[in-house]
Amino acid sequence: MISNSEMIRIRRQMQRRIRDVVAERRRARQLEAHDLTGDGSRPSADQSLTPAG
Repeated sequence: MISNSEMIRIRRQMQRRIRDVVAERRRARQLEAHDLTGDGSRPSADQSLTPAG
């Protein structure tokens, strides 16, 4: 059985991970929006996700 303090610790850890992922995705969207509206000289965050061709 998981103790109450351990459950709280796990919940906080999950919330921290979710917050990190949300922030990372927000940064990626901002970079992508900047690339679309900018001069295009800056490469996107991850070239492996862009379709080839």
